[in-house]
Amino acid sequence: MSAHIQPILVRPADAHNARLVSNVHPLDWQNPTPAPCYNLVVIGAGTAGLVTAAGAAGLGAKVALVEKSLLGGDCLNVGCVPSKAIIRSGRAVFDAKEAGHFGVRVGGPAQADFAAVMERMRKLRADLSPNDSAQRFAKLGVDVFLGEARFAGPDTVEVAGQTLRFKRAVIATGARATEPPIPGLTEVGYLTNETVFSLTQCPPRLAVIGGGPIGCELAQAFQRLGSQVSLFHKNAHLLDREDTEAAAIVQSAFIREEVTLHLNAKIIRVERNGGAKNIWYESQGKEVSVVVDEILSGTGRAPNVEGLNLETVGVQYDRRKGILVNDCLQTSNPHIYGAGDVCLDWKFTHAADFSARIVIQNALFLGRKKASVLTMPWCTYTDPEIAHVGFYERDARERGMEVDTYVREFKEVDRAVLDGEEDGFVKFHVRKGHDEILGATIVARHAGEMISEISVAMAARIGLGKLASVIHPYPTQAEALRQCGDAYNRTRLTRTVKKWMGRWLAWQRR
Repeated sequence: MSAHIQPILVRPADAHNARLVSNVHPLDWQNPTPAPCYNLVVIGAGTAGLVTAAGAAGLGAKVALVEKSLLGGDCLNVGCVPSKAIIRSGRAVFDAKEAGHFGVRVGGPAQADFAAVMERMRKLRADLSPNDSAQRFAKLGVDVFLGEARFAGPDTVEVAGQTLRFKRAVIATGARATEPPIPGLTEVGYLTNETVFSLTQCPPRLAVIGGGPIGCELAQAFQRLGSQVSLFHKNAHLLDREDTEAAAIVQSAFIREEVTLHLNAKIIRVERNGGAKNIWYESQGKEVSVVVDEILSGTGRAPNVEGLNLETVGVQYDRRKGILVNDCLQTSNPHIYGAGDVCLDWKFTHAADFSARIVIQNALFLGRKKASVLTMPWCTYTDPEIAHVGFYERDARERGMEVDTYVREFKEVDRAVLDGEEDGFVKFHVRKGHDEILGATIVARHAGEMISEISVAMAARIGLGKLASVIHPYPTQAEALRQCGDAYNRTRLTRTVKKWMGRWLAWQRR
C-alpha cells in the first residue's frame, strides 16, 4: 500500500464489501508518477468525475483523476445502487402480500429476511463496482490518484505529496447529507443515506425525517422490510415540490401501507430513552413525542467545497449552493469547471453524467455548450413512482406562459387495470393553443421507464399531437401517452372544421 493512501472501511466487514473496496479504493494502489502537465485534472470520482475522465481520455487527453474516498461516489456506494436494491426487495415483499388480489395463494404471511436483503444489496453493489474501479480507469489511460486534493497554485493540484500541473481542472466533488439543526440529534445518533446501508438488523421502529424523495423512498422501503416507520415532514403533504395530485397518490399509498405520517411537524428535540430514542415535536400547537429505535435523516444535501483551497485559484463558491458556475459550467476561474452535485441544482446521477459531457466539450475544445438546453427528467422511486420532465404548470405560469393540460388516468388504460395499477396518471402541459410540450408528469409503478419517450419528444421538439401517431403495443401502460395525444388532436376538431367535414361527407353520398 502506498504510504499516502489511507484505508477505508465499509461496514459490515464482509467478503462483498471487501470486494467493493478492492475495486474502488484498493489498499495496494500505487499512485502513478505525475505527467509533466495534464490537459485535465478531475477532482472527485463520482459519476461526474468518472464520465469526465473517461470521456476526455477517450478523446486523447492526458487526464488525472483524484479521489479521497471511494470511486463511484454516492451513486454506487450510498445512493442509487444500494437504495434501488433494497427498494426492489421491499416491492417483492409487498407483491407477495398482495398476491391474493390476483388469485394467488401463498403459504403464510410474506416476511422479509432483512439480513438477506442487505447482503443481496452488498453483493450486487460489489458486482457493479468494477465499472467504477481504479483498475478500469487506469486501463482507459487515466492517471488515478487516491488521496485528498487541494489547489496549490493557479495551475497545480496537490495530492498525497505529489503535484499535478494542469491546463484545465474540473471540480466534481459531489455533495453529502446535511445535519438537521435539531437539539440532541447528534448526541443521540442518527443514520443518513451514507450509513443506513451498513445495517444488518432491521430497526423495529424507525423515524424518517424529511418527506422529500430520499426520505419517502427509504421510508416506504423500510416499512415493507419490517420496520414500523414514522415519517416526519415539516409541510402539509409529502413530496411537496412535485405535482400536487401526483404527491397525493403516493401519500395515500403510504397511509394504506401503515406508514405513520407526522405532517406539519416541527421537531423540537431528541432525547435518549433507555435503549431507544425519544423525538419531541410540535403539531397543531401541542408538544408530543414518539419513541423509536433508530432515526434516519433525509433532509437534504450540502456541496463538498471544504478543503479544496478554492480561494487560492479564485473559484467562487457558496457553502449552500456549492461551486458557482455559469451556463457553460465554468467557474469564476476560466480554467476551472464544475460538474455534478457540487454545482448543479439537479442532484441526479444522470444530471452529473450529462454535465460532464458539457464540460469535456467546453474545457478541452473551446465549446460553448450550455447546461440550460438540457431536457432533464427525474424520478422518485416510491411505489408508485413519480417521474417528471420540463415545467410544472406553476413554473410555466410564473414565466408568463399559458398552458393547456391533458390528463389520462390509468383507471382508463386497459393494461393498468389488468395489472391492478389503476392509481396514477399521465399529465401533459402544452403551450396554450399549440401542441408544444412544456412539461409532463407520470405517476405509475414504472413511471421512470415511461418518461423518456416524453423527454425524446421534448428534446426533438415533437409535439403532443404527433405522439398520437406513434403506434404503441397493446396492451401497455405507455398507451396513455398516445391517448393524451389523441385528446389534443380532438381539440383541433372545431365546430367549423366539423361543419365543413360534414358537408364534404354529405356531398360524397349524393
